[in-house]
Amino acid sequence: MKPELSYLAHNLCDIDKYRVETCCVIGNYYSLRSQHEKAALYFQRALKLNPRCLGAWTLMGHEYMEMKNTSAAIQAYRHAIEVNKRDYRAWYGLGQTYEILKMPFYCLYYYRRAHQLRPNDSRMLVALGECYEKLNQLVEATKCYWRAYSVGDVERMALVKLAKLHEQLNESDQAAQCYVIYIKEIFECGELMEQVELSTAFRYLGQYYFKNKQYDDASICAQRCCNYNDAREEGKSLLRQISQVRGQGETSSSDLSLPFIFGPLSAKNTPVRRMSPLNLSSVTP
Repeated sequence: MKPELSYLAHNLCDIDKYRVETCCVIGNYYSLRSQHEKAALYFQRALKLNPRCLGAWTLMGHEYMEMKNTSAAIQAYRHAIEVNKRDYRAWYGLGQTYEILKMPFYCLYYYRRAHQLRPNDSRMLVALGECYEKLNQLVEATKCYWRAYSVGDVERMALVKLAKLHEQLNESDQAAQCYVIYIKEIFECGELMEQVELSTAFRYLGQYYFKNKQYDDASICAQRCCNYNDAREEGKSLLRQISQVRGQGETSSSDLSLPFIFGPLSAKNTPVRRMSPLNLSSVTP
């Protein structure tokens, strides 16, 4: 990405270095190189050439956010909204800024505005869910995370957050179902090394299956835990518990409440079908 952007920036400078587009491309190039002060400088130049350049205001807000200058970021995002009230990026940026300032009611307002403009964007829904969690409105947070998963979770965060929320609410079956779906989808897309939450999922499912006397599945999860540094000791401990229980002659339960993690999920036993859809009518103001 950097070489292509560098090539484009040089070409545009040769054509006309005083155009708004040229300044924005150069600003993006410096932003990509984490030279945020230089990036902000070029976005300022773009705005001197055209004070109503929506993209420049929004991008400058992002740069100020990177520089931890929240007051300047807020001003930039507000200018972007003055230019175009339907720019979801500016509303979302304001939400992020107030989140950094630990003002959840403010960031909830701005995230809701962003969600109104992008109702099927999972990032807006996850952000809303996190706000509701901070405000201890767990039912609303659950709705947001479920909706984020339903519309196609871009960042693959919604299911894990939903599972942890069910854990808080002592809804162990729902939490386990979320983790099963999460693991299945991660294994299917082949992003195992990048998913730090896999150890959390295997740790929870190992304990869940053990409590439900599903020792075969619990053993598989415990073995998987041993592949992760943060869950290795718990995995070994669980394997010892399973071995001890089996040594006492206790057999594994045949009444499986969840499908086997690594087996094919049919249309009848897929957890998605058994998790009831949620009413999101209260999410959007």
